[in-house]
Amino acid sequence: MSVSLAISPCPNDTFVFHALVHGLVPGAPPVKVTYADVDVTNTAAEQGTYDLVKVSYAALPWLLERYALLPCGGALGRGCGPLLLTASPREPADLAGATVAVPGDRTTAYLLFRLWADGLNVARVTVMPFAQIMPAVRDGVVDAGLVIHEARFTYPQYGLHQLVDLGQWWEQETGLPIPLGAIVARRGMDIDAAAEWIRTSVRMAWSNPAASQEYVLAHAQEMDPAVVSQHIALYVNSFTENLGDEGYAAAEELLGRAAAAGLVPKVSESQLRR
Repeated sequence: MSVSLAISPCPNDTFVFHALVHGLVPGAPPVKVTYADVDVTNTAAEQGTYDLVKVSYAALPWLLERYALLPCGGALGRGCGPLLLTASPREPADLAGATVAVPGDRTTAYLLFRLWADGLNVARVTVMPFAQIMPAVRDGVVDAGLVIHEARFTYPQYGLHQLVDLGQWWEQETGLPIPLGAIVARRGMDIDAAAEWIRTSVRMAWSNPAASQEYVLAHAQEMDPAVVSQHIALYVNSFTENLGDEGYAAAEELLGRAAAAGLVPKVSESQLRR
């Protein structure tokens, strides 16, 4: 019996899941994979569409009744947070009355933005696929754009300017890494086994990076190979293998602050840790 999996086509996900998707993990079942942006997978998880799915940490409060957070496979770290970009140098106060493009209304990027921008009186937020955000900022369609993934490395090519690094802001505020993307498993399946399949896939990717190169580049949306390497090095780290106490603490802090601000439903520690 196969397992359904939904991940993004981004290099960190394809690198991590290469072995599992290609039937190389001993004892793992066949995997039927779907590739989609995180805003799409967040919605699919809310509907219970997949067995295993990559979602935003910000979406977890709506998902934990149906899914369990896995302690591996996701994206959490330091120096890897979302960036708020503008077409010309601006200050935070300049966002009053502005239109800001975001990659999804239940993404961690947007949740961080809401926590950071409290009191700035942003006029309008519009959701766009993340690949469309930088061109929209460059062309004046929106006043600012919240970007994720490889945009951290490529935004200067669009002539854009960084107004704030929200990951850096978060780390200064809390001392914790930023929890971006999580892997969740449908409750009722063997959650411990699923975690072990994914952890094994991570370790196999590290032990032989060349094995996944063709697969990763095929899904990298014409990304420069050098940027692909930077992307993987930044987003696939020790937290991908095991969240550990610090990883769970980061998730609890993010969701706790958001709940206190009335932005998400409250989540208990036991829900996050199953």
